Amino acid sequence: MSVELNNESGDEADEKGLAALATWVLSELRIHPQAELSIVLVDEETMTAYHVKYMDLPGPTDVLSFPMDELRIPDPDEPETEGILGDIVLCPAVTARQAAENNRTPDQEAEYLLVHGILHLLGYDHATPEEHAEMFGLHDRLMAAYENHRAGDVRS
Repeated sequence: MSVELNNESGDEADEKGLAALATWVLSELRIHPQAELSIVLVDEETMTAYHVKYMDLPGPTDVLSFPMDELRIPDPDEPETEGILGDIVLCPAVTARQAAENNRTPDQEAEYLLVHGILHLLGYDHATPEEHAEMFGLHDRLMAAYENHRAGDVRS
């Protein structure tokens, strides 16, 4: 799995942890090991510009996803999905501010949003109640499984 993370925000972030989470999620979802994902951490000014330009909404947001090859999670009997997944843009300043509202640390909030962004890259959305239930159900299962995985790594 090729996960490239660039921190252009000027803020501290758990870059290794985010890259490890992204790699683990993509592997769990059976995305081909040669698939590529780019994660960029930006400041509020840059995120605001992206939010206005691409979503036509004011102010900064926490995460934006820009899919490339429209990869999807393969069915169990299909081969792994290969290609360029796309770009995820996170804003650590916004993430840190909203973390407390969600009863998470800033690092936990960044992880949560990263998985959210990955699912958007894979075609998931939450515009309808059915889509919301499907996307957040998978999101919650992935986060719980990663916590178990990480806890196993600590004990070994």
